[in-house]
Amino acid sequence: MSSWQDYVDKHLIASRCVTKAAISGHDGSVWATSDGFNVTKEELSKLIAGFENQNVLAASGVTLAGSRFIYLSGTDKVIRAKLGKVGAHCVKTQQAVVVSLYEDPIQPQQAASVVEKLGDHLVAHGY
Repeated sequence: MSSWQDYVDKHLIASRCVTKAAISGHDGSVWATSDGFNVTKEELSKLIAGFENQNVLAASGVTLAGSRFIYLSGTDKVIRAKLGKVGAHCVKTQQAVVVSLYEDPIQPQQAASVVEKLGDHLVAHGY
């Protein structure tokens, strides 16, 4: 098992399809984060609750590292949000949540592919 920081640095950021990223537990505790992405436990806890009740996110948006994103869509496994030229793509696994931001000219589907592939990998390894 790679370290959580390796997943952020070598799988997400190195893909060049994600500009900032974090991995947290379901309790909102941050396991790893990219440089300058200061997402808080409180923000992550609200995001994680949003996987179960997306009406909350639709009403109040998704706040990450102090920036409030407009909730676009989601399922019990994926949440999508946008703020200007920055998009957020978040994936929930059995034990973790992968949070990513991407900026133009990166296309949403490029970021989604990288983040969801990592999510599937974590699920396959019991996370």
